[in-house]
Amino acid sequence: MIDAAGRTIDYMRISITDRCNLRCRYCMPDGITQVAMSEILTYEEIKKICTLAEELGIRKIKITGGEPLVRKGCVDLIGMIKEIPGIIQVTMTTNGVLLKENLKALKDAGLDGINISLDTLDHEKYYKITGTDACDTVLEAVEASAESGIRTKVNSVLQDAGDRQEWRALVKLAEKLPVDVRFIELMPIGCGKRNTGVSNLELLDEIKKEYPDIRIDPEIHGNGPAVYYRIPGFEGSIGFISAMHGKFCNTCNRIRLTSTGDLKPCLCYGDIYPLKELLKNGTDDEIREQIKHAIENKPAAHCFEKPGEITEAHQMAQIGG
Repeated sequence: MIDAAGRTIDYMRISITDRCNLRCRYCMPDGITQVAMSEILTYEEIKKICTLAEELGIRKIKITGGEPLVRKGCVDLIGMIKEIPGIIQVTMTTNGVLLKENLKALKDAGLDGINISLDTLDHEKYYKITGTDACDTVLEAVEASAESGIRTKVNSVLQDAGDRQEWRALVKLAEKLPVDVRFIELMPIGCGKRNTGVSNLELLDEIKKEYPDIRIDPEIHGNGPAVYYRIPGFEGSIGFISAMHGKFCNTCNRIRLTSTGDLKPCLCYGDIYPLKELLKNGTDDEIREQIKHAIENKPAAHCFEKPGEITEAHQMAQIGG
């Protein structure tokens, strides 16, 4: 389906839970209020939305959270969505803590790609950022995912407060593993307003000093706004998602579904198009029309001067496609 700005909207990110087993300082700190499970969409409701959205041109789905793997049956949902005719791709974003033990089942379910959030390889800093000591567990999951043949990406959010130099170790992941290491600029919404991010323009300049032969990678790596580079001799690529210093709104192809059934045309605005009540008391035509309205009213560009309230904080950290 084409929106008012002439963009083809064919990609939907779906949060299946607001719960997470980490408490990253820029994303979901302690004290956040969790939604009652009775308010969360069932898997059957999610599949129905995907089926109707596919009829309007949605072809690609990303499963997110919170942390999707903390919700029982996440693997089953991926299999359910893969069965929908017309859905050509299902991927997932995860913090990696539970990934390795679920990897075979995810591959068997048909998962096409995995994004793993990892901001540092330093154990002490990882604990400071996330509140857990799962650094080795996540690193093992990155390696296992890459070796499984599933397209694997590592998403990193750097901040000025002590971890902006973590890129050096993170970039090395792409030297021996066929992974895309992507640096995502921190967006000043939700908890991110209390932290200072790192400009990808500055970061690329720093990387070029150590890797002067780095070059633009023309290969298409996925559905999102990342710009990729190749370092000679590296198995993987380096990507940059620059919401602050390289706005990509003119090519945005996505809508977002919250775990409570609200459709958001843009992450950075409070506009929502509720689907939950329609799922219970409406018709398929009414649900389809609501999805259509959300796409038609997608803003032409995001704006951080007057951001809407973000009720699903973890989506902020996992913006990458």
